[in-house]
Formats: sequence, structure tokens, C-alpha cells
Amino acid sequence: MGAQQVRDDFAGLYGAEPEGVWSAPGRVNLIGEHTDYNDGFVMPFALPHVATAAVTRRDDGVLRLHSADVEGGVVELRVDALAPESDRNWTAYPAGVVWALREAGHPVTGADVHLASTVPTGAGLSSSAALEVVIALALNDLYELELQRWQLARLCQRAENVYVGAPTGIMDQTASACCTRGHALFLDTRDLSQRQIPLDLAAEGMRLLVVDTQVKHAHSDGEYGKRRAGCEKGAALLGVDALRDIPYDGLDAALARLGDEDEVVRLVRHVVTEDQRVEHVVALLESGETRAIGPVLTAGHASLRDDFRISCPELDLVVDTALASGALGARMTGGGFGGSAIVLAEAADVETVTKAVESAFAAAGFTAPRTFEAVPSAGALRVS
Repeated sequence: MGAQQVRDDFAGLYGAEPEGVWSAPGRVNLIGEHTDYNDGFVMPFALPHVATAAVTRRDDGVLRLHSADVEGGVVELRVDALAPESDRNWTAYPAGVVWALREAGHPVTGADVHLASTVPTGAGLSSSAALEVVIALALNDLYELELQRWQLARLCQRAENVYVGAPTGIMDQTASACCTRGHALFLDTRDLSQRQIPLDLAAEGMRLLVVDTQVKHAHSDGEYGKRRAGCEKGAALLGVDALRDIPYDGLDAALARLGDEDEVVRLVRHVVTEDQRVEHVVALLESGETRAIGPVLTAGHASLRDDFRISCPELDLVVDTALASGALGARMTGGGFGGSAIVLAEAADVETVTKAVESAFAAAGFTAPRTFEAVPSAGALRVS
């Protein structure tokens, strides 16, 4: 849905033109999964799929929210009555941002909001972060808060962690707020330092496909939280602030110190090796060895499947079928337990790989997957 349609729909809902229209993208993570809440490295890039919001300020303490993607009318809330984990609906994401801004001392006194999103929900592509970031950017502009993009990302993460109650890391919100067109974002989640790494696969005759398995997941479900708690236990047992502090060349010694804590051993091994994979991919891209990242992506999937244990039959089928059909590399992406996989392939092999995956899903009796090309796109911006 285009920005003009969102603007027009806002006027129809609220009887006046909005003060502006903003957009914020979903993201796909090239490499670096479940490392962000371990102070590690990640490498997402923004998708062309965006959440778009038309917004106008209010000074009476009322927050009115409407989504073109959800059945029902305008939801009206009082900003001074917003409370963590009081809302289990889609409205928790934009309302949580208002709450986080006010908790941080910013004078947000209400808003009228109309939203529409093209980011697939439940696909591991950060539809919730896109909703959060678009609201944060709009309110930052309208209320002249002068917050930096990384600060907006932090506030959006707090909204999701505390208000929504989902223990996610900082990657999704930072990607939505800070990515640039034609680049992947190499992010150190400890100090939020960033490097934009050029990523133009089409120029080199390759494509990166996203295969949405149509298996829905929710970060607020317990399994995600269990993995995070296990990582925190591992860091405590090893006497470090976060698993980021375990060097790759010291991994074997660290695992030996964990003894028979088998589950923690697996979690620690994934995080430490995944951080190393991110740095390896950065080095390969910067040296022009783009095709060589394929096996690194595939190794990341094996680690997520076998050590972190967050894959599922549909994700494994995408990866195995794509590789058997000539893909350069493939892995699940996102929080796990469903969602999407990414496939790196030569442009000439895209049709073969796509058809093979579709046929494999049909043969297995799975719901048909949705496949599209992932193109590194712009981060959040004001549209009008």
C-alpha cells in the first residue's frame, strides 16, 4: 500500500490530513542469529517491505490507533494509562513506543495513527520492529525530540522487551532504523557501532531469496526466552558479562569448563561460532569473495538446527532442497520455530531452486511457501 493511500485513509478515518507519513522496513538477517542479546555481531539488511504510518500529534493525552491490516475500528487509549504487558494485541507495539518515550522523559501527549504494512507477519522478518520504528521516527519528528537513530532503536527495543514482554535483542530495531540501500549493516550489539558493508548481489550475477515457510512463530512464546536464559546461564558459569567475551580460539576450553551442562554447551557453541561466522562473512564481502559466503550461511543453519535447536522440518526442507538444486548456500533466518529461510543462488539457478522447493513442500504435504527476492533497501524515513 502506497504512502498516498495511507494518507488518504487517515483523512477518511480522522477527518483531516495527517501531519506526515513515515515508513520503516522489515529486515532479513544475512548472518548472526541469536547473537544480539549476547552482545555479539549481526549483519542484517533492510527489505523493500515496509510499515507505513500517517500520524498527527494530539495534546489531550489520547492515542488513537488504526491498522489497515487488522479487522476492527480505531482503538483509543490514554497515554497516561499505558502499562507494560497490559495489551496482547497488535496495538501493543505502537502503544509500547509511546510508553517508552514517555518513560524516558519525552513529552509525547498523544497522536492519531493509521498504519499499513507490507512486511509479512510471523515470517521472521521483523514486522513488529517495523511497526515500532515507524512510530518512533514519526513521534521523534513531530515532537522535535532530536533523538538519534540508535536511540530510537533502543527505545523500541525497550518497548518490545518491557511493554510487549518479548525478550528480543537490539538487531531488528537497529536494522529498521539504520540500514541503507545497497548495504548490509555490520552491527556490534555491545556498543552499537556500525559499518555499512556494500552488498550488490545482482551486479555479481547472484540473488538472495527469502522463502517464507508460512509456519508462524511468536517471539513472546517461551522457547525464545528459554534460549536467552540458557545463554545467560552459560555466561554466568564462565564468569563473563556475555558470551561475546568468549574468544573463538578459546571455545574448546570454555566448553570443557561447562562439564555436563549439555544444553548450555550447545547454546554457547552456537553463539561463539556464529559471531565468528559474521566476521568471516564481513571479511569475504570486503575482499570481493561474495560467492564464498554461501558455505558460511549453510554452516550457520547447521548450528541453529543442531546446537540452538530452533529449526523445524519446513526450514530444514528449504535448506536441503535448495542446496541439492545448486544453491550456493542457505539457512534459516530470524528467531526460529518457523518463519523464513534465505537462499543464496546464481541468478540463472533461481527458477530451478524455487520450483524444487515448491515441489518438495507439495510432496511433504506442507503449505506452499512464499518466495521473493531480498534486495538491500533503505531504512526508516519520512515519506511526506
